[in-house]
Amino acid sequence: MITESSNTSQQDATPGRPGRLWRGIFRGLAVLVALGVLGFAVLLGALWLEHRTALTLPRPSGPFGVGRAIYDWRDEAAVDTLAPVPGAKRELLVWVWYPSAPGPSVAVGDYVPAQLKAGEGPAAPPILRLLTRDLSKVHSHCMENAGLSSQQRAYPVVILRTGGSLQALFYSTLAEDLASHGYVVVGFDAPYRTGRVVFPDGRVIARMPENNPELYEGPPQAARLTELLAAWTSDIGFVLDRLERLNHSDPSGKFAGRLDLTRVGVLGHSFGGAQAAQFCSQDARCKAGIDVDGRPMGSVAQTGLRQPFMFLLSDHKASEPGSGQIMADIQSIYDRLPPDGRFLLKIRGANHFFFSDDGALLKSHIVTGALRRLGVVGIDGRRQLAVTAYCARSFFDACLKEGGASRLDIAFAQYPEIEAIK
Repeated sequence: MITESSNTSQQDATPGRPGRLWRGIFRGLAVLVALGVLGFAVLLGALWLEHRTALTLPRPSGPFGVGRAIYDWRDEAAVDTLAPVPGAKRELLVWVWYPSAPGPSVAVGDYVPAQLKAGEGPAAPPILRLLTRDLSKVHSHCMENAGLSSQQRAYPVVILRTGGSLQALFYSTLAEDLASHGYVVVGFDAPYRTGRVVFPDGRVIARMPENNPELYEGPPQAARLTELLAAWTSDIGFVLDRLERLNHSDPSGKFAGRLDLTRVGVLGHSFGGAQAAQFCSQDARCKAGIDVDGRPMGSVAQTGLRQPFMFLLSDHKASEPGSGQIMADIQSIYDRLPPDGRFLLKIRGANHFFFSDDGALLKSHIVTGALRRLGVVGIDGRRQLAVTAYCARSFFDACLKEGGASRLDIAFAQYPEIEAIK
């Protein structure tokens, strides 16, 4: 009797067991979903707070203060063949950073100039905007339209070219540091090719998708990339032409006779580095150039360079697609450079995208911090910019400044991240 009663009770309870099991699973899943939603909400909140938190660029390391001026230059003699409107004239938004009288060391200015703020509307979906800084909260160390320092009669000029379709604004840290060491740094944006160009008169012109160099990889698409490279290198020549005019007669009186255009350097990052190498191979006005982590393109790989030139690389892995051919092209150019004016350096731990403010400073530190912990990102963004600025000014000091060193002397002890490949 006892045995039968026990078996009967077990049989009666068996049908309820699967139900209890599934209810437990559903409760567990509900808890996991709730935790996931809560975690996502906390992450969004943290990103929103970071997005709205004020940020100041690294302080320039040189003895000069930094001024900044903006110009809208139109070339009535040249047609922009990459514009969507036939016959459109070439027009550039030109940024000039220059040495000014030393000011308070804590002085900061607006990152985005006042006359361009009205056009700086949201250009990305809200969730993506949370991954970068609110530019109205970002501060630089330059003062708008400050006077040019009278400490020197004239200053050497560095043309600054950006990576991909980035605005020149996003290289302010490098530009300000060079200007603080006595250089007039000139960057520029081109309508329909730069990601977003905001002119002082309120016009906002976005890049056309077909003008995005990052879309063109491999031989079948090389023709379009060649067109883009030719347009940008032609723009560098036009900017130097206009600087010569400004040097001869500046309505403001600021730059007249103050630009030493016998000492011109060209510095570019990524696709801008390709532009720097190609322009220097074509135009003798370039006296020294730097390609920062850019793949050489155009005829320079065949013709080589005659002036001092530096290749400054990030920490590439040999297994990365195309890295072998890129290094072969760099080596081909390097081997034919003047022995006393060729430099091939690497920054250990450097990330390709961290040579600009956009990658190194403005992107979410929460995300980049996670990438550092995962080993995707090496050194801190501010440190990478500091090392890059040091290499750039050291090279230009040796090549462009009167009385500069005849040979680049890198302080490897102070900057152990720098590795001389050659």
